[in-house]
Order: sequence, then C-alpha cells, then structure tokens
Amino acid sequence: MTQDQLKQAVAQAAVDFILPKLDDKSIVGVGTGSTANCFIDALAQHKGAFDGAVASSEATAARLKGHGIPVYELNTVSDLEFYVDGADESDEHLNLIKGGGAALTREKIVAAVAKTFICIADASKLVPVLGAFPLPVEVIPMARSHVARSW
Repeated sequence: MTQDQLKQAVAQAAVDFILPKLDDKSIVGVGTGSTANCFIDALAQHKGAFDGAVASSEATAARLKGHGIPVYELNTVSDLEFYVDGADESDEHLNLIKGGGAALTREKIVAAVAKTFICIADASKLVPVLGAFPLPVEVIPMARSHVARSW
C-alpha cells in the first residue's frame, strides 16, 4: 500500500468506529492535516448520519464545507463526542507527538472539549524515539507579553 492508501485506510477505520455512535444531533471535532483530510473525505460519505463538525483550522473548515458538512464554531457547541486527528509521531507505546503543524492551539482546544480523542496514524508515523523534528511554540495574542517575559 502507498502512504496515501494507508492514510485512507486509517481514516476509514475511524469513520467505521464512530459512525454507529453518531446520531442526527452529533457534532464531530475534526483535526488538521493530510490524514485528517482523508478522514473528512471518508466522513462526507455519511454526512446525513450526524449534524456537523467543529474544525480545528480554517483549512479543515473549508474542506468540510466543500463536502456540504455544516461547520459550527466551538462556542456554539455544548459538547463533542469525538475529536479525530492525525499524529505527527508515535512510539511503540503509543506515546504521541501532536502539534507539528500550524493549527496547534486550536487542535488542543477542540480536543479538550471532546469526550473522546481518536488519533489516526499509519505505520509511517511510528518512530523508535519521539522528537525527530522541532515542535512550534504557539502564543496566542492575549499571552504574548507574559510568554515573552518568561523566556
């Protein structure tokens, strides 16, 4: 299998896992990145089985909307049963590195609201030691001065 096929397979497995647990009032949290995009594409085939989604990035929101899936702002949602996102790295104990992309803060916030975080990753994410690449530090504007003083 190619890496794209592996991503599609893990995305489909996540859809198969959550679909029986969704109803027409369910809202799903969705992450950002190439594996999350595969999840969105697979989920779109069942858009009548749930109400909509909360996106962790503008790119994710655009892809969801492109499939006709309603996108809600997190502030308008009381709860999320699931948040589905990919991993950057995983070790053999399933310790994960998340946040190598541009949506770090939003991903963490949406994940914190969800009852269940489902991380989808193919074998290419498995590494012997975590930390093969640098992780960004994201600072939200309201904390800029505090963070600057802390460094």
